[in-house]
Amino acid sequence: MAPHDDRAALDLLDAHLEALWDAAAARARGVEAPLPGVPGGLAGSAADPAPELLRWGLGGLARMPREPADLFAREAGTLVAEFRRRRSPWNAAALRLLGDPCVFVATGPRRHEDWARDVLALMRREVPDPRGWLRMDPDRLDDSARHAAPAYPFAPPPAAELPRRVHRLEPHAAVAALTVMAEEWTHEPRPALDRPDVDGLTADARTLLARYGPDARFWTNAVAAAADPAPDFLATGLRGHSAHSFLTGAYVNGLDLFGELGLIAVSGDEVGVFWSIGAY
Repeated sequence: MAPHDDRAALDLLDAHLEALWDAAAARARGVEAPLPGVPGGLAGSAADPAPELLRWGLGGLARMPREPADLFAREAGTLVAEFRRRRSPWNAAALRLLGDPCVFVATGPRRHEDWARDVLALMRREVPDPRGWLRMDPDRLDDSARHAAPAYPFAPPPAAELPRRVHRLEPHAAVAALTVMAEEWTHEPRPALDRPDVDGLTADARTLLARYGPDARFWTNAVAAAADPAPDFLATGLRGHSAHSFLTGAYVNGLDLFGELGLIAVSGDEVGVFWSIGAY
């Protein structure tokens, strides 16, 4: 396969594994859901000269047990995560840092001088990742949430208002803001600063933000950044700040959204959105 064909095949397999995982999770909840068939474009791809990762993913797919339903769902989720981890160091860093908390992570193309329009396109799920890399969006398939708030969990402001709700960050402060998103919105949070692996968390945050290049600019909705472009996020922790809200007040699936910390990365050709969300 040519490199562009490799990318297309890996994108196709990624989408198929995610669709299979969604169907498996629905079945584990007792919802009858049809299992998607392997796309025709992947037929025969398990043989050389297909990329090793493609052959590995298809092999895991073929060996996966479909019953019982709860095992199927677990195996499908494990395969998706491992496939994405192996696909790029960026994906692996995102999964290590943000794989457990409730977060929204997405990158899209920079199409406008007014980058607020590109941020809104991400919050509304209107654009794909330009590189086919990992997205984290636990609410992407929740139809009840979509009905209550089309951009759930966001209620994004108009593009003209968005810049008034965010404040510029120095690059090292952006790394710290992303690092504390590894924390949970609990009454007894485990501060990132006190963890023995804090250096690893910070290194993963740097890896994620390095994607946007040395000239990237960063913004946050944390109010503290209005007076200081380098607030000490690690010292205060995830819950130690107030923020301009981008979240909906809609009450969906028994959840209230009560806290948030957002980070926006802007380069010449990409825009990234990282949002930690508290819910109970």
